Amino acid sequence: WPERFPAKDHCSRCGLCETTFVKNVNDACAFLGPGMGQMDDLEVKVHGRGRNLNDMAWSDAAANDDGNTGLADEGRFGVLHRPVMLAKGIEKDAQWTGVVTGIAVSMLESNMVDAVVCIAGGDDWSEPEPILARSVGDVLRGRGVKPALAPSLRVLDEIKADKSIRRLLFCGVGCAVQAFRSIEDELGLDEAYVLGTNCADNSPTPKAARNFLNQGVSLKDEGEVKGYEFMQDFRVHVKTKDGYEKKPYFCLPGEIAQEAIATSCLACFDYTN
Repeated sequence: WPERFPAKDHCSRCGLCETTFVKNVNDACAFLGPGMGQMDDLEVKVHGRGRNLNDMAWSDAAANDDGNTGLADEGRFGVLHRPVMLAKGIEKDAQWTGVVTGIAVSMLESNMVDAVVCIAGGDDWSEPEPILARSVGDVLRGRGVKPALAPSLRVLDEIKADKSIRRLLFCGVGCAVQAFRSIEDELGLDEAYVLGTNCADNSPTPKAARNFLNQGVSLKDEGEVKGYEFMQDFRVHVKTKDGYEKKPYFCLPGEIAQEAIATSCLACFDYTN
């Protein structure tokens, strides 16, 4: 990787090309051909129609005595309306509030799904490992953001081969979600749910992520790190066992971004920052 992958340097290593579904790469990849320009067509394929962009405004003035809340239906188009109970509150050891973990656990415990695809940590916090979670314990392994490109779709063949999986929750970032939605009909599932997560500034490899902490943020022991994020206050927030260390973007060495941020992320139209 990435030389032998179709998208070359722009490959986000979503995992699709590490499965038999590589045959679909030209139509599924977010970085080949029309790329993310296929989103409109995918909306129609997945939800039966595209959203009405002329009806996206949310206004309190639209509320009335008939129960109209003022929330435009198109503003939450494609979003699961069925309530998901999050009775357990903040998830211990999550990177932030644990809301993604909480939703995944709730859907598994309530028998809405048979399995959850998520990214667990490997030998350390920076090693992304895609897993097919069937228990709460498995889902909890996915707590926290992994700052390197993660091959979420590497488990596709396992999903297709396992006939006991009829309903699936897929947790992933934009490029992986697009590829998943493109091939989901071939998995033989009765129901496929997607829990999309924000994504920004992924390092191309775990080693590059660790180098960023050492050389960019100047942490002496990255072994104490549980995760990091580029935040809206223009600082990098690094979570350690003792709390958070924060460093302004503008204090980072200028050359660090070239090696620390994957080319696919810099080219992404779903880029959160």
